[in-house]
Amino acid sequence: MKGIPRRAHQGQFGEDYVRVLATAAGLTVSSGNLDVDGIDLQLTLPDDVGSVRSPRIEVQVKTASRLQPVNGVFAFDGLDGRQFNKLAGPGFVVPRYLFLVTVPPDTSRYADLNHDGLLLRYLGYWASLSSRKVVPETRSSVRVKVPTANVLTARRLRELVEATR
Repeated sequence: MKGIPRRAHQGQFGEDYVRVLATAAGLTVSSGNLDVDGIDLQLTLPDDVGSVRSPRIEVQVKTASRLQPVNGVFAFDGLDGRQFNKLAGPGFVVPRYLFLVTVPPDTSRYADLNHDGLLLRYLGYWASLSSRKVVPETRSSVRVKVPTANVLTARRLRELVEATR
């Protein structure tokens, strides 16, 4: 099956996976026209949460097709120093997260549809890098540990956004 190049296909699927969950959570999703700040998507709750109006988070979405957890943690090496620093450390006005979506190696297995509904493969996970220190931007790879317990669900997405107060 021809179509968009595999790497772009995988990345687009990861972002769309997050969009589906965000929509199910009642969040709005927006993206900038240029990825110059390390952010793919902004998720906003168009409502008041306590004293905070329209809380939001910003996310970088990465995908991986051959990543296996060890002791309940994915060791993800898919960020370079510049990408890592766009998510790491304190001081961001809007909280930032890394979302890691695991996918099958075969793109034809990304989604299945039957009478019970739509199945998207596999799962998305989240990690906050706010407690990590920035690294030299020249680093070609920075390891990020993403706990398998941090599963992205519609409910969890909404909780991450609501926690910004």
